[in-house]
Amino acid sequence: MGKRLKAGLVAVTAGAAVTGVVAPAQAQDRQAPDPLEYVALGDSAAAGPLIPSQDINLLCLRSNHNYPAVAAQELGAELTDVTCSGATTDDFSGRRLGIIAPQFDALKPSTDLVSVTVGANDSGLFQQALGCINLLPEPIGSSCADRLTAGGKDKLGEAVEKWAPKFGAALDEIHRRSPHAKIVVTGYGTYIRKGGCHPTQPVWARDGDYLQSVMNKISTAARDQADAHGARFVDVAPLTVGHDICAAPEDRYLEGLVPAHAAAPLHPNRQGMVVYGNAVAAAAR
Repeated sequence: MGKRLKAGLVAVTAGAAVTGVVAPAQAQDRQAPDPLEYVALGDSAAAGPLIPSQDINLLCLRSNHNYPAVAAQELGAELTDVTCSGATTDDFSGRRLGIIAPQFDALKPSTDLVSVTVGANDSGLFQQALGCINLLPEPIGSSCADRLTAGGKDKLGEAVEKWAPKFGAALDEIHRRSPHAKIVVTGYGTYIRKGGCHPTQPVWARDGDYLQSVMNKISTAARDQADAHGARFVDVAPLTVGHDICAAPEDRYLEGLVPAHAAAPLHPNRQGMVVYGNAVAAAAR
């Protein structure tokens, strides 16, 4: 065999050997990255009580079609959802009902994304809203707005002001536990349009306006704390305009005192959760 032919065979063999070594490494480089680690914290506005299907942990009334589930699907993320109906900011660090583990326990140093919705229960808004029902028009009944703002004070507004720094401290704790995570904070929706829609929803106009103003204060406080503590805020109020509890049933993202869809009263329904989830996913990107 000539020297030139031998040299060619050696070169081909060497090339094949090198290719055999390099190819697997290149294949590894092309493997898909690990999925985004996503932890959802919050109250019933995130949990989705009564929206089918519900988590087997019935103490939290959490749906697998809530906005964290929608956002996780959009992002291809691995979701740990510890949202819980009735939760307050204290339940992030303490056991809810003395049984349910603190929501902060779900956070890890490897967590990539955290969503947070909380504040309405801290202020007592949802609890007080039920006291605003008046089946008959004014003046037959009593105004919850008058009761809650008697003496020149605003009981719920003051509760929101007291809650705000506590929420800021909670955001700092999320950063401490998950230092590389992006934090997305959501506000609350436009539940009732200005002037209400009595008797479709049995709340007088001034009471409905008052309740929505408190909801707006919670969202504003959440935005301010998010800005001050390195989180991103998602304002869902504009997304729900025209889709409030006064809208036709097929147009509602938020259910009224008598739900038209499978969802808890005065909470987002499945259609609303899709809108919220898409907004959170967009912010996370």
